Amino acid sequence: MTSSLQAIVLDFDGVIADSEPLHLGAFQRTLEAEGVRLSADDYYSRYLGYDDVGLFEALARDRRIAIGGGGIDALVARKAMVLQELLGGGGVIFAGAAEFIHAAAAEVPLGIASGALRHEILAILDAAGLTRLFAVIVTAGDTPQSKPSPAPYRLAFERLRERSGRDLDPLRSVAIEDSRWGLESAQGAGLRCVGVTTSYPADQLPGAELVVGGLKDLTVPVLDRLVASNRHA
Repeated sequence: MTSSLQAIVLDFDGVIADSEPLHLGAFQRTLEAEGVRLSADDYYSRYLGYDDVGLFEALARDRRIAIGGGGIDALVARKAMVLQELLGGGGVIFAGAAEFIHAAAAEVPLGIASGALRHEILAILDAAGLTRLFAVIVTAGDTPQSKPSPAPYRLAFERLRERSGRDLDPLRSVAIEDSRWGLESAQGAGLRCVGVTTSYPADQLPGAELVVGGLKDLTVPVLDRLVASNRHA
């Protein structure tokens, strides 16, 4: 166990898996069948931080599109089917991510706080042999509110406390995120924040105390030094 770092909670899409482009493609194909266009610019600037339900609800609100009679559920189910087809194209784990996860899991308990569906996350982690390394996985629907609410990170951290049997300190624990919505969520839960530039440039990752290109650029000693320095009051 390192001297300062106590736990790590990671986002999934855009941090562990290079799956954001696949999610965009699945949303686009699903919405096109409804006569609705979702551009890449709109997705990345307005909607990436939502889970599936939240994205369809926000889009319907923004575009003033009426979706009723179980329509959101139907869209979510259709998008999930399209995504599974796209995921069949091969592995999507970022280069260096598996190595970082193995090294980190040997030192501290790991969790995931994601807006993706549980079966999507598990399918990717299982294929990469990484599932067993995560003590906790919080996914879409596990909390009443999705990111940027602090609820997903708060739940993941509390479950890590329970599973580890230790009184973990959020100021000695790190969240790793690729979006401003995720960073806002992690900050609200009191965690120290690292941003990765896999989806957005550094200047669009407010609140990150450290910004790197991806998990390939991180080590446990780097995170240990981060939480040991400049402690918040």
